[in-house]
Amino acid sequence: MLKTPELAMPRSRKVTTVCNGNREVWSDCEEAKAYYLELMMSTDGEEHDRAECVYIQLTHGLVECSDEDE
Repeated sequence: MLKTPELAMPRSRKVTTVCNGNREVWSDCEEAKAYYLELMMSTDGEEHDRAECVYIQLTHGLVECSDEDE
């Protein structure tokens, strides 16, 4: 067991997203989440699904988020 819980450790605020082939580096994770939430709410179909995929990864704290299946 870890001495310091993982949730208490500081998260990196810098994240990288890849959505629809566009790679973007964000200096603030919260800014990226706000962008993808807005995109998710304002689109439908495949575009919505791509934004939702990236948004979910961002909320889980991943620093590399992509809409591609691996």
